[in-house]
Amino acid sequence: MKSGLCSFLLLLLLCVQSWVIGSALLGDPVTSCGLPLCDFVCNCEGCSDERKCGYGQNFLCDFERSLCGWSDRSGPSTAWERRQRHETLPDNAPFSDYTLGTDAGWFVAVQSSSSEHSSVALLESPVMSEAAASCEVRLRYFMWDSGVSEGMLGTALWASVWRLAEGAGGLVWRPGVSSVRGWRDASFFPGRLPRGFILRLHSQHGPHEPGAVAIDQLEFRNCALPVPDQGPCTEGEVRCARGGCVSSEKLCDGTDDCGDNSDERGELCGEYRKCDFEHGTCEWQQMKMASLKWKLTNQMSLHATFDPMTGPGRDHTTNTDQGNFLYISTAASNESDWTSLESPVLEPTNDTNPCGLVLYYHLFGPRVGGLSVIVMTAEKLYPVLEKGGEYGDLWVKGQVDLVVNTTFQIIVMASLREGQYGGVAVDDLILSPGCRNSQEPPPPLPPVKPPHHSCGEGQFQCASSECVAHTLVCDFKEHCRDGSDEAQCGGTDFKDSSGGWTDRSVGTRQWIHLSWESNSTYGYLMVLPAPGQVSTAARALTPVLGPSGPFCSLRLSYGTLGNTTRPGMLSLNVVEQDRGTRSEVWRYQGNTGGQWLSAMVTIGARERGFQVEVRGHVPDFLAETHLIAINKFEFLTCNISEPDNSRELTCNFEAGLCGWYQDQTDSFDWFLENGSDHTIGPGVSVSVPLWSPSLRGLTGRLLSYPQPTPSTSLCLSFWYQLYGPQTGSLNVKLRSVNDGQELLLWTRSGSHGNTWHHGNCLLTPIPPNFQLVFEAVRDGFDGHVAVDDVMVTESCPTQTSCSFEGWDCGFSSSGYERWVRQNWATGEVTPGPPSDHSLGTDRGYYMIADTSLPSGSVSVLRSEERSAPLWPECVQFWYHKGGDKPGSLRVFLQEVGGGRVQVFADNVSQGNAWRHGNVNISTTRDWQLVFEAEGAGGVQAYIALDDITYIPHTCPGPASVCDFESGQCSWSNTQDPVLDQLDWTLTSADSQSYYPAPPHDHSLLNARGHFLFLPSSQRATAGQTAWLLSPHFPPTTGTCLSFWVHRAVHDGAVLRVLLLSEQGTRQLWEQRGGGSPLWTRYELDIVSTVEYQMVLEGRKGFNGALALDDVLFIPGVNCAGQQMDPLPSDSTRSDNTAEIVVSVLVLLVLLATLAALLVFYFRLRGRGPLSSTESFGGFDNTTYNTSDTERVVIPRLQMAQDDPQDSIENTTYSTSDQDRQAVWMVES
Repeated sequence: MKSGLCSFLLLLLLCVQSWVIGSALLGDPVTSCGLPLCDFVCNCEGCSDERKCGYGQNFLCDFERSLCGWSDRSGPSTAWERRQRHETLPDNAPFSDYTLGTDAGWFVAVQSSSSEHSSVALLESPVMSEAAASCEVRLRYFMWDSGVSEGMLGTALWASVWRLAEGAGGLVWRPGVSSVRGWRDASFFPGRLPRGFILRLHSQHGPHEPGAVAIDQLEFRNCALPVPDQGPCTEGEVRCARGGCVSSEKLCDGTDDCGDNSDERGELCGEYRKCDFEHGTCEWQQMKMASLKWKLTNQMSLHATFDPMTGPGRDHTTNTDQGNFLYISTAASNESDWTSLESPVLEPTNDTNPCGLVLYYHLFGPRVGGLSVIVMTAEKLYPVLEKGGEYGDLWVKGQVDLVVNTTFQIIVMASLREGQYGGVAVDDLILSPGCRNSQEPPPPLPPVKPPHHSCGEGQFQCASSECVAHTLVCDFKEHCRDGSDEAQCGGTDFKDSSGGWTDRSVGTRQWIHLSWESNSTYGYLMVLPAPGQVSTAARALTPVLGPSGPFCSLRLSYGTLGNTTRPGMLSLNVVEQDRGTRSEVWRYQGNTGGQWLSAMVTIGARERGFQVEVRGHVPDFLAETHLIAINKFEFLTCNISEPDNSRELTCNFEAGLCGWYQDQTDSFDWFLENGSDHTIGPGVSVSVPLWSPSLRGLTGRLLSYPQPTPSTSLCLSFWYQLYGPQTGSLNVKLRSVNDGQELLLWTRSGSHGNTWHHGNCLLTPIPPNFQLVFEAVRDGFDGHVAVDDVMVTESCPTQTSCSFEGWDCGFSSSGYERWVRQNWATGEVTPGPPSDHSLGTDRGYYMIADTSLPSGSVSVLRSEERSAPLWPECVQFWYHKGGDKPGSLRVFLQEVGGGRVQVFADNVSQGNAWRHGNVNISTTRDWQLVFEAEGAGGVQAYIALDDITYIPHTCPGPASVCDFESGQCSWSNTQDPVLDQLDWTLTSADSQSYYPAPPHDHSLLNARGHFLFLPSSQRATAGQTAWLLSPHFPPTTGTCLSFWVHRAVHDGAVLRVLLLSEQGTRQLWEQRGGGSPLWTRYELDIVSTVEYQMVLEGRKGFNGALALDDVLFIPGVNCAGQQMDPLPSDSTRSDNTAEIVVSVLVLLVLLATLAALLVFYFRLRGRGPLSSTESFGGFDNTTYNTSDTERVVIPRLQMAQDDPQDSIENTTYSTSDQDRQAVWMVES
């Protein structure tokens, strides 16, 4: 019975769904709110009839929650998938989504093809009922390193529409072949689509092609038909048969604007003469004098050439690939580059009954020269409509009314130019009843005086007759005596001409140049109505400009007038056609009250080939009340010549950027930031707020002016800050001006704490003409990058740290096999670590020695000479050993002119992990650090080194507290995205201005004291985790870990303690739920039968902050103070002790006394020391006595001897006498 009922309900559901979709296909109004109707009109409460229609709320799909009804219809070798950046994706995939701008946002991307042949990924929308002719689909797309795809000639992405009733479709969007590492904005216009249709997004990849293609933020605009209400139409409108109103200007224009074709019905438009080219060219004829001829064709015929970039993807009449149009694309060597089409001879017209012409033109691709509509009489030729250059992959409506007092003909002329693809097409030429055929013969072609050109190919003829290269036109410098090479380049007051600005509008608004005389001459560029169908902004472009200098700016004078609640919008963009990019550089939205205002807009340094675009948009356009106009453009200091301060690379940024400037080819700019300064605190530095929600793109770059080759080597010195839970990266690069090649000199990534660090890098090798680059990389989305006090000197100071990213830091190699600087992706020594320690990627560098050597063979790595330290130093380093019998690693202190002392030794194979090592250095001589890798006869064996750091204090002892006053000690953030996404950040309360933080630390009890914290923020990273990793520890039967936690808000944050070993990850302890505004101490015993690391894992909450301080780890001693592990014997201790113990003991006593005095002093004064070293670690010698303190005790974890992994149990608080519960708290 139940089975029968289920079958009946399923059958009923399918019937209802089929009825709804079928009714939609037939155009019947369906108001059922149970299933989607998908007609872009909200008929039900909450717009439930428009859900999962390819869009969601506000007719937009950002893929944050779902695919919005889109589905993958690809073959077995490739697919569209909904993805996030923080998942494992190829390096060329999007670095973030567009909507949120972070790695937590969602988008759809194409999975790489695994086929040996070219394959197409297909993404389909749900069935949509119908769309109006005004429909616009706006989207953001990512296409990077796509390569050449078989069958698409480099087109890795395109869109089409499929009409279910007709079984036909057509191409509606082809973005071109340019590859850009960033999200780009595009719109396509599917045209009038009656009954049911499906939108399709295609991506084609060749065999094993590495290209990345993605889509985000699909938005459907103005896609609904006129609302079929019965209210009165306004003046200038007519009623449709189905109800609703359309503008009278849309009657008989060859487009179904009503949705029932009643605005194109025969009784209304019977006297109009329309040629749709479905059965020839009607009464229009090719002009005999043109050797290039129009071709009557359709997309199906053109597609047989296997060049999908050829021709319109569909005609205008039927909106399918089967409909015909006239088209020109290429000219033979013996043909002209233009052609024309002429109307029959027409009778004279007058103002009351003009001859109206409507035509649809398609100007797509760089081959487009232009399209003109010309009136030819016996006396003269004159244009009435001129369109130049590319307009996009859509049909644009053109309309003119002709008043001619003699017989005439209409000439439609098209021209081509050199270009990779594209052409000119026309369709649906419609003559109004006022265009009456004449019986007179065609007027003779009037005499035309050909222009006189005495200049050669590739040259421009000045008005003063001399010739200059075309590449010098519009380069912001006059090369003609009369300045005519710069006269039509966009800088104008519009009194005499448009100044080179060309309207490229495709919709219902256009830019028109107006001028008049009244006492003096006035002129301006104004937004006025246009005959187009789509509601897009008016667009006008300059000619191709450049190159421009770094200080290039554009001053404009503008005015707006209209509705204050929905004001007009005016914007300036820089367009690079070759790259397919458009970047907005200025925007104004408001009402100037009819007054002229002035604005200064930065253009900056750009290569030749860019154009400036001005856009004007008015919602609910009314020409009488909404006005946008510009009366002046002026380019200032745009010549590429260098300013006086171009050599000033040394800069503290207090008075500006000195000899540095913004790179205009990147994604965002550096800012001069007040109040964050290395030199004087409240001064100025340059920074990038990566936490800003408005940032998009991957990089922001600060460039130096080109520099000549120096006679000696140079060193770049600077101070930097990398701060936040998800900080990006900072790179320093050396750029060759001649060939554009860039060399990475230095890099840092991840959180380095809320303090300034010193960096320097040797500039070598230096090309003949070079630039320096500071590059902020937005591979993190919640942090702050800053640079200050840049200086260029003749030599670098002694290195305080070395990550091997830019160079070898002066290390030299000798011995049986040389140490090699390499990364895993391109390295010659194999195998090796799959990622470095600094960046945690396969592109990060390290030093590696191949130890597949005979036993006893040694490879030596030697540092530069270092000065004798004033006090003992700690050298920290990370090493990685792999393969069968990798051999041993030894570290020596080599005194210059003296002996050497072994300070570290490790001869145990310890698995696939980076391990922390440190040694104390104490000597009265200059010295070198020497690493020796000794082979043991292994197979595919190696030893690698990374992140060597020199710290001006002694290394932490085996049982020291880390109070974070001098860095993170031996604890470190991991940069492995598989393990976590965020970083613990070092900060203090008084230096914290952006994130929420505790009011003081625990160690010093004041706002200057330091701690680690994981704050909440505006970024969508709540729920992501940060791992704080300890060094590797040997097995233990009892080791105590204690730490202090501050968590003031119940915000979803979680703190866990994990044990990480070769057996996996085990949770030992967790805190979630309510927090406390006080610092609270926790401790737990660690038991492990294998080597292990401790992990303090924080999960970010929605508000407040999670903070850690005073982390104490006592190897071999449990929390009850019992010695659980045997003490290391003398034979297992590092043999450096006997060599330096005397000097170290004396200095340790002095330092311990000094540290105690400083702690006492700062607690009295209410302030703590600030760290400004390069170090990532280093304990001080503060003692930590907990024998008489109350504490929260977590029962020790008992582990079964036979199964240690299963013996971990959830820890609970105890109130027994043995484990009493108490709280040691510090009031805020």
